[in-house]
Amino acid sequence: MNVEIKKMETEDEIRGKAYVHWKSWRETYAGIVSDDYLENVHTYERCLSRVGPFGEAKIDVAKIDGEVVGFVCYGPSEEVPGAGEIHGLYLLEEYQGKRIGLSLMDHAFERLKEYDRIILWAFKDNKKAVSFYEKYGFRADGEEHEYVFGKPAVGIRMVYERKKHCEEGDLR
Repeated sequence: MNVEIKKMETEDEIRGKAYVHWKSWRETYAGIVSDDYLENVHTYERCLSRVGPFGEAKIDVAKIDGEVVGFVCYGPSEEVPGAGEIHGLYLLEEYQGKRIGLSLMDHAFERLKEYDRIILWAFKDNKKAVSFYEKYGFRADGEEHEYVFGKPAVGIRMVYERKKHCEEGDLR
């Protein structure tokens, strides 16, 4: 399987990113956010209308055979001065466990190489994602935020300290 990771540029890539965002929420967040939110608010059309990056963030897509199967959004953190942030990493369920998420994360880390600290937010109840981020070297720092997507969902802030990992032999 040949995976291409590149900057989101074309209309097809924009539509593909919106589809991945829409579909992966349904695959991943059922039970974490309300069914009503998934059905009536987090629609494909809404994802398409909000496909752009956050502030200075960039969006890169993962493609297989020309089709977008995942994306990562990254850039400077607006919350933590001097830190980089993974604003979102989404991958269609059928492509999970094939190292594509790892490739997207490695790609974002390369683009964020000027930052010694990288943060992200994950739903506490999204055990699969939290485990993925922990295996990558992120640790929850105790900061939490309650989101309401039809029902309350707790987000946890996770932090990667590049210097700490470099001292331990991980050269990311």
